[in-house]
This record gives sequence, structure tokens and C-alpha cells, in this order.
Amino acid sequence: MRPVITTILFSTLCLPAAAQPVTLTPQQVGQIFCIARLGNDMAPVGGLLTADLAATISAAEARNEEVRRGHPDEKPPLGDGIPWQAFPDYADQCEAGKVTFMMDEARVALDYAFTTYPDAGFTDTLSLRLVEDPLGTRVWRIDDIAYANGANLRAALASAFLD
Repeated sequence: MRPVITTILFSTLCLPAAAQPVTLTPQQVGQIFCIARLGNDMAPVGGLLTADLAATISAAEARNEEVRRGHPDEKPPLGDGIPWQAFPDYADQCEAGKVTFMMDEARVALDYAFTTYPDAGFTDTLSLRLVEDPLGTRVWRIDDIAYANGANLRAALASAFLD
């Protein structure tokens, strides 16, 4: 009997360990955002948005396309793309900075800098929410961006079509 019990116990050690979900920290979300900004390719950020912000951006892009088709000789409101940062100038440095937590929310400072103009840097702030993904895991997602100039991404998208 003893060999049978030993065999059963040993065989349980050979089973694969239960996989634990690996979630990104707010700091890592900020780092991915900065890498995307510096690479001028925001596609990787699409999967890091809350469903609500993704829908807001999608609606703004659709409205922008309607305006573009209706006025082909004019630059549409989002002609320079989604305003992912406070100022449209390309910053050649971006660093995820200080992270602050408030219950199910986090703020990540994004420090932008310009090599040729060291005094022209600015700091935007990612607003993150802890949401449940389709597998039931709680993950950090970008819900807005507070710009250095006091505005934010959601307001910028809404006001782009007021004229």
C-alpha cells in the first residue's frame, strides 16, 4: 500500500503548476505608452485602453472620417491623429515617472523631453482604472490622459467636433 501512496503523491508533483495570470503594473503600462509614443505607433496601446475610452476614440475617428469625406479639401478635426499628448511636437524622450494609487485607480506621470530644447519638457498623466478582463483577471487599463496644459484626452476628443 505504501508504494501506491508514494506513487500517487509523487505523480501530483509532476503535474504542471496552476498558471497565475501575469498582469502589467501601472508603471509598465506607462512604459509601454512611452515606447509607443517614441516609436510613433500607438497600435500597442489599443489593447491597454478601457472599453469606454476605446469606444470614445473609435467614435471620434468615425466622426472624423465623416467630416473628411464631407469636406475633402479641408483638414479634418483629427487630421493630426488622436491627441495622445498635450502638445503635438514630437518629444524624443518619454519616461514613465511617479505612480500614485487611489483604490481602483492609478496615475502615472509621463515625463516628455526634447534633446535639442531641454527646457521645453512637460508632464502628462495617464489615468488608469483597474478593470476585469474577459478571463476575470483584474488588469490596469488607460481610461484618460490628463494633459500638462490642464485639458484631457476625453475633452479634446469631444471638443474637436464642436465647430
